[in-house]
Amino acid sequence: MANVESMIVEEKPPPPKQVDREKTCPLLLRVFCSTGRHHSVAEYAHGNVPANELQIYTWQDATLSELTSLVREVNPDTRKKGTYFDFAIVRPETRTNQYRMREIGVTCSGMKGVDDSKTLAQCNFCIGDYMDINITPPNRIPPPLRRPRPY
Repeated sequence: MANVESMIVEEKPPPPKQVDREKTCPLLLRVFCSTGRHHSVAEYAHGNVPANELQIYTWQDATLSELTSLVREVNPDTRKKGTYFDFAIVRPETRTNQYRMREIGVTCSGMKGVDDSKTLAQCNFCIGDYMDINITPPNRIPPPLRRPRPY
């Protein structure tokens, strides 16, 4: 009787491409923040967008933690420790005139989380998509996804 050996080979995805921020032109990320909930997808319909737009010039290798820091710079109310940032990408559907929203991660001021190092590229962000951020102050119930760990 012959011996049979089996081998399990784990394929690792290629490491993400590093963007040379000195040589690569940044993209315009249109961010819409709201407190306590995400904007409704209907608010993006028919060429409209919510009123509270924040424009950020960044690159595809920007992390959710980096985006959190940029929002905190311009919005003093979000600087409190324990403030949650629930990120979603809003993308137009190619076959219809509607938009779809997909949650991509949660970060928290003053705490490390599993989504902190996610990049726009890893989240399949395409130029032209919008970013919708649900900001939850520390005195409210945080988003149910992936609670960050304290430092």
